[in-house]
Amino acid sequence: MKITINTDPAFSGTEVTVNCAYLTPELEKIIAMLRMLEQKLTGSKDGEIHLLDIAAILYIDTTDKKTFLYTMEAVYETELRLYELENQLEESGFLRIAKSCIVNVRHIASLRADIDRKIRVTMDNGEQLLVSRQYTKRLKERLGI
Repeated sequence: MKITINTDPAFSGTEVTVNCAYLTPELEKIIAMLRMLEQKLTGSKDGEIHLLDIAAILYIDTTDKKTFLYTMEAVYETELRLYELENQLEESGFLRIAKSCIVNVRHIASLRADIDRKIRVTMDNGEQLLVSRQYTKRLKERLGI
């Protein structure tokens, strides 16, 4: 893969152009990461609404019909439902690991086999999440293991 960067102080924005014979899975991942840089979600904390970069979100879960966004710094509540977020973020590296949880696979630090053919995932912030058996295969496929 050849990468060329042209800088021009007269240019007022940033434009990324990809020239290729065909779209590969590797290019699709790169495009998804670039798009993720511009995406934001809103989350509330202590009565304030915050704009959160998608890339900063470690995982999202639902507890007592409330949906929470977890970052390294804090936990935010969102009005969006988990299935809405899953559909919106699937191409941005998020994957469902349980009925009530989706994770940003880019923030998975390690995996460990657990009881009953489940997998225990450790996130970049040290939190451990349990992958339900029905989602184990998809997680392994996504991570290439």
